[in-house]
Amino acid sequence: MKDNISRRSFLRYSLCTAASLCLAGNNNSEADSTKVTAKEARFYTRVSPDIVKCNLCFRECTITEGRRGFCRNRENTKGMLYSLVFARAGAIHLDPIEKEPMFHNRPNTDILCTGTAGCNFQCKFCHNWHLSQRTPEELSPVVRNIQPEEIVDIAKKMGSGLSFTYNEPTVFYEFMYDTAMLGKKNGLNVICHTNGGMKPEPLSALLKHLDGVTVDLKGFTADYYRDASFSEMKPVLDTLKLIKAKGIWLEIVNLVIPTLNDDLNNIKKMCKWIRGNLGEETPVHFTRFSPSYKMTHLPPTPVRSLENAWETAVSEGLHYVYIGNVPGHRQNSTFCPKCRKKIIDRTHFSVESIDIVKDKCKYCSHPIPGIWKT
Repeated sequence: MKDNISRRSFLRYSLCTAASLCLAGNNNSEADSTKVTAKEARFYTRVSPDIVKCNLCFRECTITEGRRGFCRNRENTKGMLYSLVFARAGAIHLDPIEKEPMFHNRPNTDILCTGTAGCNFQCKFCHNWHLSQRTPEELSPVVRNIQPEEIVDIAKKMGSGLSFTYNEPTVFYEFMYDTAMLGKKNGLNVICHTNGGMKPEPLSALLKHLDGVTVDLKGFTADYYRDASFSEMKPVLDTLKLIKAKGIWLEIVNLVIPTLNDDLNNIKKMCKWIRGNLGEETPVHFTRFSPSYKMTHLPPTPVRSLENAWETAVSEGLHYVYIGNVPGHRQNSTFCPKCRKKIIDRTHFSVESIDIVKDKCKYCSHPIPGIWKT
């Protein structure tokens, strides 16, 4: 397996280089890259001839003529709402699916990841702030003009799936939706990584074209969501329940930040809620915080804090709990909840071996939830 991983890593590097060349070819000129184009948005209503209400996320921004919503990339022009980031990728890169993180959906495969400018949250700890906290104009120097058809074509040539990530995919909904729909039609594995702030109607429409979703559950108090992300927790909980109800594969990420959301009582409440509302087999990733953006004054998360969170989740009955951003940690691998044998051996984002046969543990035949066919 390790020899295969080495060859695969080399292949990934080669394909990333090829993707960069393809994207460079799609960018016709410097003038093209700095021009902000627009596509009519989905999910909005007219409040008056020159005022619109965006119905895409929990904020429900009311936007007057010539103004933009909270995300800074949806603009009211003459009483119509437009997305300013359609087919304008601020980042596109080939990654292992484990990096999302998504551990129970076609492990040891690649995803072509796409992001743009803007976000509907303002997380003080965001490590992609250079994308999420930028306007389309500010990001123009690095933007690549690329249509959904081109993204799907590149993914097919690379033998990869698709992921919408980096900044918040909700705010480039139209770009994501068209690309996801086309990707599904072409048999690709399609996933996204979201903060969970989308409203139910657009989320339900999108889920028809997704295989899996990774959701950031940033904490488990309304105060934390408000203070650290300038957002709300309840819409995220509603999103998690809807994804589960629709039968789409779901994994949860909780970034553990020292002194802010590492209280074990709140982590315990969160794990109880997950088990009660989403089920004991929903994977949960406790990931390590590194100083970033407006929180460079805090230290990295102590590994012991992550282990305490892991122990709490396991004691609450969750079967698949992981510790992330700690390369080499034992709990980055997958263990059968019945026989406790290691069934997926990982080192950070690299998969060393997979011992799941016909969706079951190789050693005791216990069913392992996920999407295992490639």
